[in-house]
Amino acid sequence: MSNAGAEGLNSPVEQVRVSARGYHNREHFKTAIWFHLAVLELYPVTS
Repeated sequence: MSNAGAEGLNSPVEQVRVSARGYHNREHFKTAIWFHLAVLELYPVTS
């Protein structure tokens, strides 16, 4: 067994933490993680 999956997720979270230079609010940190790691459609889809 390997912990490669967990480490693969931990690395981008650490990059968000370092680039933000510390969050004063834990909710803002969680929001930043969701924003950077989730695949979100931010623009409306036009047909």
